[in-house]
Amino acid sequence: MLYRVIDAEELPLLVEAFMRDHEVVAPVKSGRSVAFETIGSFDDIVLDYTTTLTSLKKYYLPPRETLIEFDAEGGSVTDYELEVKPRVLFGAHACDINALINLDLAFNDGRYLDPYYDAHRAATMVIGISCTPSDTCFCHLLDADEVRGAYDLFLQDLGDRYLVSIGSVEGANVLESACNPREATDEDRRAFRQITRARQESFSKDIPDVQEIPMLMDAFHKDEFWEELGGRCLSCTACSAVCPTCYCFDIADTLDPDGKTGRRERIWDACTSPQFALVAGDHNFREGGRERVRHRMYHKLNGFNSVHGRYLCVGCGRCVRACKADISPIEVLRFFERKGASDAK
Repeated sequence: MLYRVIDAEELPLLVEAFMRDHEVVAPVKSGRSVAFETIGSFDDIVLDYTTTLTSLKKYYLPPRETLIEFDAEGGSVTDYELEVKPRVLFGAHACDINALINLDLAFNDGRYLDPYYDAHRAATMVIGISCTPSDTCFCHLLDADEVRGAYDLFLQDLGDRYLVSIGSVEGANVLESACNPREATDEDRRAFRQITRARQESFSKDIPDVQEIPMLMDAFHKDEFWEELGGRCLSCTACSAVCPTCYCFDIADTLDPDGKTGRRERIWDACTSPQFALVAGDHNFREGGRERVRHRMYHKLNGFNSVHGRYLCVGCGRCVRACKADISPIEVLRFFERKGASDAK
């Protein structure tokens, strides 16, 4: 990995350079929260945020996306021509970039490449930035607090300057043209280590560090805990809406008002929805909240990991704040900690 240093005052020049040829999406103030939106100026950007209200997922997997168009009367089907803008996602945290890596594994599988997702991914550059965790962040417990790829540039704030990790030739070219990057000195590296240690120490100590999570998900698969946790679920699907790695979708055919033409659309879906596992004959494979919540947590903390060697959950904490019933992976970790304490007795 190639590292360079730029002065903090050069950051607006970098953003302006991206804005010449790209739509730039960055964290901006949105009510009492911060959200990723298209910006018109560097002054719109909020860089000292903890976690945005929603994730970057919508820029790769839109909530509603046309796949094909059809003429029901004429019996013809045409591929939908997707118009994808060159885009820069500026200011993404490590957890959100790790989430994009997980989405890549799901949608860019060599056997079943998703052309719609791939088109968005190919047209998008990612510029990451360091962060300070909030009290609901637990990315460090799921190996998602650092990122080792899938970005073009990653900026580590050192106060009056940024240590820039270069991840692509395109990113390097823009950095070189907009700023005056210089090689990192020993002083820069010492500052980076100090800030990294301080960040690690700032994570909440109230969230337990549990080892062998996948094994525990299997060991306690039938525990009464899931009845209690699932019984709280309101089936509102807010958790999946804000989650950066929930990628389930439904397919629906939508007719135009004339009843003759229409389109087939991909629409976000959620495994916590009561209808998600409903099949022909009105059989529901996961009829109760217990089964639905357990399935979601199992996929996040075991199932995806067994296939790809990575947790699907990246510990961003969005679901912790979104759920009105206090259901989240943190509650599962606390359950495992309690079980460990009771077994020790």
